[in-house]
Amino acid sequence: MDSSAAVLGLESSCDETAAAVLRADGTILAEAVLSQLREHAPFGGVVPEIAARAHLEHLPGLVRRVMAEAGLGYGDLAGVAATSGPGLIGGLIVGASVGKGIALAHRLPFVAVNHLEAHALTATLPGLVPGGARFPYLLLLISGGHCQCVAVEGVGRYRRLGTTLDDAVGEAFDKAAKLLGLPWPGGPALERLAAQGDAARFPLPRPLLGRAGCDFSFSGLKTAVANVLARLPGPPGEQEKADLAAGFQAAAAAVLADRAGHALAMLPGATALVVAGGVAANAAVRAGLQAVAAKRGLPLVAPPIRLCTDNAVMVAWAGVERLQRGLVDELGHAPRPRWPLEELAG
Repeated sequence: MDSSAAVLGLESSCDETAAAVLRADGTILAEAVLSQLREHAPFGGVVPEIAARAHLEHLPGLVRRVMAEAGLGYGDLAGVAATSGPGLIGGLIVGASVGKGIALAHRLPFVAVNHLEAHALTATLPGLVPGGARFPYLLLLISGGHCQCVAVEGVGRYRRLGTTLDDAVGEAFDKAAKLLGLPWPGGPALERLAAQGDAARFPLPRPLLGRAGCDFSFSGLKTAVANVLARLPGPPGEQEKADLAAGFQAAAAAVLADRAGHALAMLPGATALVVAGGVAANAAVRAGLQAVAAKRGLPLVAPPIRLCTDNAVMVAWAGVERLQRGLVDELGHAPRPRWPLEELAG
C-alpha cells in the first residue's frame, strides 16, 4: 500500500458521530467529530435509539465534509473502514451501512473495524511516538464501557490479561459523579471538582490493590462513595463534594496504576505501557500510570486528548493497518454489538 494512499474512517459505535481521512503514512488529512452530549444529557446517559437517529442524520454530511477538506474524491481512496463492533447495534448498522455503500459504489475495499482494536492500534500511529509503538506492548483500555489489560502482540493478535469483574472505570466515574449531583457525562465534571478537594479527607477503599493478576473491581468503590454521603449529617456542602470527588479519583487512579503494574509483570517483553479510552484523558490517572511505566524503564504512550474518546482517526488508522496486510472484509459482514478482541484474526 503506497504511503500516499488515503483511507476513509467512520465511527458510530456509541454517542460520537465521526469521520476522518488518513494517508497510509499516518498523516491526518481531515477529521470531524460530532458529539451528542446535548441530546443525551436530559436522560443522564446514552439512549441507543436517539444515538442511532443522530448518526443517520449527521454521518453522511460529516463524510462529505472530511472528503472536501481532504481535497479528495471517493475514487482517490484506497479503502473505507467503519467501526462494526462492539457497541450499540443501531449506530453500528448506520456506520457500517454508510461505509459499505461508499465501498460498493466506488469499488473500494471495505474494512470492518473492531472498535477495541482501533483504540489498541492508535499507539502505532506515526507521530504519536517516534516511529510508532513497537509490538508487543501492554494496552490499558479504560472507558465507560471497557476496562481491560491487553497484550498487543500484532495487528489482530491480542491476549486479554485482565478485565473488570463488575463496573468499567468510566462507568464508576459517571456513577460517583451522579451521587455527587454532577451533570452527565460525569467523568470530566468529577475531575474538575476533584481539583478543588482534599483526597485524604474521606479514605476510600482500593479494590483488589496488591492482589495477584490484573483484574479490576470498581463497584465497591462507587458504593463507598454512597455510604460516605449517607453518613453525613445533612446534604453535602461544596467542599465536602470536592473532597469526596478527590478521594474517589485518587482511589481509582491508584487501582489502575497497581493493576497496570501487575499486567506489565505478566508481559515481561513489553516495549511500552499504552493507555487509551475516555478515562485516559484524566490527568491524575495519567500521572499514576506514568510513574508505573517509568519505574520499569518504559514509556507511557497516551493519545492526544481528542483521540482518547471515540473518534474516526483511530478507525481509519486501523483500516490502514489491516489493508496493508490484505485484511479486507466482505460487504456482507454483519455488525456485532459484542466482539471480543481475542476473536480477531491478523
